[in-house]
Amino acid sequence: MEVLLPTSMRIRRRLVVSVVVACCALLAADGALQAERPASKRDAYLQSPGSRWVRVIITTQPGGAAGVEKKLRQRGRRIGSRFVAAYIRVRDLAALEADPAVVRISTDVRVKGHALAGNGGAGAANAVAASLGLADTAWTGSGVGIAVIDSGLKRNGDFSRLTFYDFTAQVANAQDDYGHGTHVSGLIGSKGALSNGAYAGVAPEARIISLRVLDSQGLGYTSDVIAAIEFATLNREALGVDVLNLSLGHAILEPAGSDPLVQAVEAAVRAGIVVVVAAGNVGRSLENGLPGYAGILSPANAPSAITVGALDTMNTARLEDDFVAAYSSRGPTWYDAYAKPDVVAPGHNLVSDAAVGSTLYLRHPERRVATTNGTAKFLRLSGTSMAAGVTSGVAALLIEAGRSIAGAAPAPATVKQILAYSALPLSGVDRLTQGHGAVNASGALELMTAVASTGSSIDGAASQLIPATTIEGVSWPWNQATVADQTMVWGNIDVWASTIVWGNTMVWGNDDDTMVWGNLDDTMVWGNDDTMVWGNEDTMVWGNTGAWGNTDDSR
Repeated sequence: MEVLLPTSMRIRRRLVVSVVVACCALLAADGALQAERPASKRDAYLQSPGSRWVRVIITTQPGGAAGVEKKLRQRGRRIGSRFVAAYIRVRDLAALEADPAVVRISTDVRVKGHALAGNGGAGAANAVAASLGLADTAWTGSGVGIAVIDSGLKRNGDFSRLTFYDFTAQVANAQDDYGHGTHVSGLIGSKGALSNGAYAGVAPEARIISLRVLDSQGLGYTSDVIAAIEFATLNREALGVDVLNLSLGHAILEPAGSDPLVQAVEAAVRAGIVVVVAAGNVGRSLENGLPGYAGILSPANAPSAITVGALDTMNTARLEDDFVAAYSSRGPTWYDAYAKPDVVAPGHNLVSDAAVGSTLYLRHPERRVATTNGTAKFLRLSGTSMAAGVTSGVAALLIEAGRSIAGAAPAPATVKQILAYSALPLSGVDRLTQGHGAVNASGALELMTAVASTGSSIDGAASQLIPATTIEGVSWPWNQATVADQTMVWGNIDVWASTIVWGNTMVWGNDDDTMVWGNLDDTMVWGNDDTMVWGNEDTMVWGNTGAWGNTDDSR
């Protein structure tokens, strides 16, 4: 098997870097996502950067990368690897912006995995399979490849089909110094061998392709994530990549049409890969615990991605007690006002494989879970990262079913639409909180089987079915909608489009609204009016202008 590297990676292998010059290949070929460009070529942070040196991702005109690289070298800037790269002074930004070969200058933002504390103590078997209606399914994800772009994966008896690549230039063999990637991968495709099936993944026979981009603290750079996405896209057939899981993200600093991370995701989807992205864990105020809107992260704002919020199932199979976790990021997205997330899935207090000795394992002994004989160790974590992992597993089952019945894998759009159509809406929960509703794997598989067998449209196949799924004796109607309005247009009152009324909540109000986002030592300020600051915890706090709501799902 020949594995290809992106051209820039083949030229330079060692990572020295900082500023990334990304070619226009990252932009949508058909221009579908090209939003009207602002007067400046810089993203929000680079309008007024708070440091003398910056890491940036530069998008160039076709054929313009070499010339930009030459100019950066002439200025004595350090040139890195993988892409044409350099570490530049803020004073260089004006010259770059004036260069006609430069299309866009974006911050090489730090990304982080979306995992929060779960309750400690003895662990019962996850009720994920039962809540998804998968207790008796024959589908296992066999023959499906899932690329997990995360902190790596710790080899153990639960992962027999594993491929590993490192994009941080730190390790050669499969490992996970943070522990996040192992947990997510376990929810997707653990065999359950170490737990006698108690903590098996949704698609236990799927192949995991682990692409490491996060360090021992769960942090990484956008440029490394883009490199991993491009690698998976370029080697889709050689590695057998069907699904790409991104349980990480960063604050949105520019429209989706110019965001290089979003564009990399869109390119992967166009290449035939189903991309599942965690919505983010910045859906509530830590001051009062109330949920707030517009906390979707990048690349969860990618239109073609399946963006997933976190559902708390109370570890039961029944749907009546389920609610969207307060921390789960809600839409709409900044700049574009896209209606995200697309769906919600089990993501709260889930037990999965631990990378023994990793940062999460050592730092949080209260989250460790052992099997009855005490030999195999696991972790209990919560977050939209976990929900994305569960959804990637469900996507693998749909691809396996479609491929087995029709002889070819379904298109990414088909997988997304089937998940949306068969989703189970939660009563009293708005579209920007739950998307189309809770992922319904049983119903989705039923619908995929009908579509693959008849070759008809989703609506046509659904007309031959009873659009409802019975869970614990209760029949739940499907969402029965395949396409929702992607963009929500606002007016001068707190009503978006003609369908969503905020009541006593609002997304953002006057110019004094402030959003604070945490990411260790990185500090970023978003403009002077809509201000976003990265601080010292995984927190998002808005100002005192009514940005945080008072809804029923504030638990």
